[in-house]
Amino acid sequence: MASLDSLIDKAAASDTRPVVSVASAADSHVLGAVKMALERNLASFRLFGDKEEIRSVLAKVDPRLLDNGFIEIEDASDQRMAAKLAVQSVSGGQADVLMKGNLPTATILKEVLNRDYGLRKETILSHVAAFEVPGYERLLFVTDAAMNIAPDLTEKAQIVRNAVLAAHACGISKPIVAPLAAVETVNPAMQPTLDAAALVAMNHRGQINGCIIDGPLALDNAVSREAAEHKGIEGETAGNADILLVPSIEAGNILYKSLMYFANAKVGAVIQGAKAPVVLTSRSDRMESKLYSLALAILVSQH
Repeated sequence: MASLDSLIDKAAASDTRPVVSVASAADSHVLGAVKMALERNLASFRLFGDKEEIRSVLAKVDPRLLDNGFIEIEDASDQRMAAKLAVQSVSGGQADVLMKGNLPTATILKEVLNRDYGLRKETILSHVAAFEVPGYERLLFVTDAAMNIAPDLTEKAQIVRNAVLAAHACGISKPIVAPLAAVETVNPAMQPTLDAAALVAMNHRGQINGCIIDGPLALDNAVSREAAEHKGIEGETAGNADILLVPSIEAGNILYKSLMYFANAKVGAVIQGAKAPVVLTSRSDRMESKLYSLALAILVSQH
């Protein structure tokens, strides 16, 4: 069974040690994840923020971190400056991955999207989460549960491309993508089913590559072979989804939190579509989730 721990091992096996820039790093949960990453030889870190405050929190997390050669502390006057310097560190080539520390998401995203020194590309940003679900034999990717509110067809196509790149980085050479809807048939009154059919056509015509797209599919038919067979849905893709494309942020948010709180799933997530992967975890995320997110982002940066 594929696991998120296997992603950590895969990321740590690289010949080169990637560098992670952390914006506003003076936070015990963030620095706890940094400690765990250092223990697994995942990366080196550039920590941006109030230097004395960062050192104080490091001392509380583990005093040995104060003299760790894989940690560099860069002083910043406030949260915005910490975000700016961390982003510039990545865009300037001194770091490979950007990580959000103790600051508002809007503050760091503003710097990421800055046209002069940010990480902006012509593509949209999207959130890709990799779940290890008890009883499910492989990693399950869910997108987009955090960034795009009500994506249209063009945006959904890019969200799929972003997720496929993440799956490739994790070693899944031809991921199966299931655009989710409430039903398995195309219904002109239900926009997600129309978008799903269009995405399938785009996949067949080579407009979206590196994956197999099959849909529309309801959740049960996307992840359960038995459920698909009961409904007469045949083929290698039915019940074997690697990537679940949700129709809206509400659906994605509910599915994401249901997997965490009801299924006790483990998760790591990354923001895709920028020039470098962004780890955008929240304060409520467990340290192990931050560690899994770092591993996923590192694999994406190396892919």
